[in-house]
Amino acid sequence: MSRGTQVPRTIEEHGPSPIARWGPMVAILASLALVAAVVVFVDPIDGAPTASSATTAPAGAKDTTDIELPPGVMTYDQAKAKGTLDEYDFGDRCDPDTGTLALPLAPQQNCFAKFTGDNGGETTPGVTADEIKVVAYLNQPGDPILEFIYGQIGLKTKPGDAQRAYANFNEIFGEYYEFYGRKVKLIPYTATGNIQDSVAATADAETIARDIKPFAVINGPQLSNAFADTISANGVLCVGCTSTGDDSFYADRDPTQWGVQKTLTQNLVLVAEYLGKRLFDRPAKWAGGPLKNKPRKIALIAAEGAEADDDPVKQFIQTLADDYDAKLTKIQRYDDPLALGSTGRAMLSQFKSAGVTTIVFVGDPIAPQTLTRIATEQNYFPEWVTSGSTLVENNVFSRTYDQKQWANAFGPTSLFPRVAGGLGSPIGLHKWYFGIDPPGGAATLLAVPNLQVLFGALQGAGPDLTPERFRDVLFASPVLPSSPIAPQVSFGNRGFFPNPDYVALDDMTEISWDPAVMALDEGGVEGKGGWRYSDGGKRYLPGEWPDDEPHVFDPETGVTGFDELPPTAQEIPADWAPIAGPRKGKTLGGQ
Repeated sequence: MSRGTQVPRTIEEHGPSPIARWGPMVAILASLALVAAVVVFVDPIDGAPTASSATTAPAGAKDTTDIELPPGVMTYDQAKAKGTLDEYDFGDRCDPDTGTLALPLAPQQNCFAKFTGDNGGETTPGVTADEIKVVAYLNQPGDPILEFIYGQIGLKTKPGDAQRAYANFNEIFGEYYEFYGRKVKLIPYTATGNIQDSVAATADAETIARDIKPFAVINGPQLSNAFADTISANGVLCVGCTSTGDDSFYADRDPTQWGVQKTLTQNLVLVAEYLGKRLFDRPAKWAGGPLKNKPRKIALIAAEGAEADDDPVKQFIQTLADDYDAKLTKIQRYDDPLALGSTGRAMLSQFKSAGVTTIVFVGDPIAPQTLTRIATEQNYFPEWVTSGSTLVENNVFSRTYDQKQWANAFGPTSLFPRVAGGLGSPIGLHKWYFGIDPPGGAATLLAVPNLQVLFGALQGAGPDLTPERFRDVLFASPVLPSSPIAPQVSFGNRGFFPNPDYVALDDMTEISWDPAVMALDEGGVEGKGGWRYSDGGKRYLPGEWPDDEPHVFDPETGVTGFDELPPTAQEIPADWAPIAGPRKGKTLGGQ
């Protein structure tokens, strides 16, 4: 591997840039960095309410054999449990030894039987007897906000890459998922404005709903809720329409809005628990200088404007007080990371004078470049605690922070260690099926989790497809458990979070920064410095964080990645081969 790495330039090197105009909203784009192998396996419950409210949504099945399926729908596990496997055709897409789809993608999914009979035809707008019409929203070419962010993390795309990637993954999933006599017709739509342009977003949504009339849309402008609002008002379902919605946003638009990343409220539930159980009332073991081993005084630095209001942050502070009898020593907000060159000095000077030993950071990936540099100039070496601000927790960004400071960085994250060669990932899946990397590389893979949520629910919904059925399927489906290389996935009222859950991811793991280790960045380039995932990437749901000290900065138990699938992940059989496509019949090791 190459020992070099392409790293982002610092703020000072950029000069005037998009972030100077859009400032803290770049923090919202943290969700774009989570290229997760999220596969939603869903089995619907027959008779689930057709108009479930957010407060009465079903709690979900315990497993895949304990549910009543609608006519025309059958899973391998349930047929096996009933002793009726011989009555169904699961096709060559299914591995009969495992009962899962023969797709090298972690985690693996149960097989659904091939459908025969009448699928009901036009069950809802955008659905016919032959197709399900889905719009793939494509970002405006040359969008300056996205170009800035992609440039920072080394993602490069060419015109048409995203459209080709959507088409390719639609082809793969179309060969393996069951759509009950229908095919998903994926229709590209290119945005007429940037991801913050609410006027263009509204017009685009109206055009899609009026002229294309799809069943669903995937993706949307990530810095405006106008697109999602308009799509929902037209009764069209959308997965990944926006990253700015919190819990109430999704509930108010039930059953049309769905996502992958945790909402800010959900993230901060886990962060509050982590702080309350593992950090408060303990010495600052990993601070530097005179702060080391002092009783912890914890402060918060958070970006303004990352949500429509500050309710999630206020709730976070209240949770610390109510559940852990814990109070933050200082709270500072910022609205422009470029201004931290001046405001950050006063901020950190106040922290140092107050004896703050530990800083929790919730914000964009640019601000720590300035904050850590200033802290070192002030000879101030606190602990830095992560919070699920995903881009901050990418190797490619963390290498640009002052390493004397970042050597003290640790905390919770939604990310997970990668497997060498992309095994079990969307990149690996594309290479297995097509023999080449996906168009646009990692940047275009941002679409894959949204596709998987959509297609998984379509498969579980059966022939009688409607937005309400889509919702009922996700809310009633079994929880998809986590592994070290994939997060847990669930929807609905599972008791993990205080409100009904319309987004996929549930859990977090613990990380700590190793400034000396050689590790791969998010573009697959090896360089110096990387996050170590504690205890081999063990993941925790709300209520599960241990109440002992963090297990951080330990090269023996903290992994930067895996050379092969870890023992606790499902093994991918070496004899699986694509049932169609350019590499039809060729196994993982085949040429």
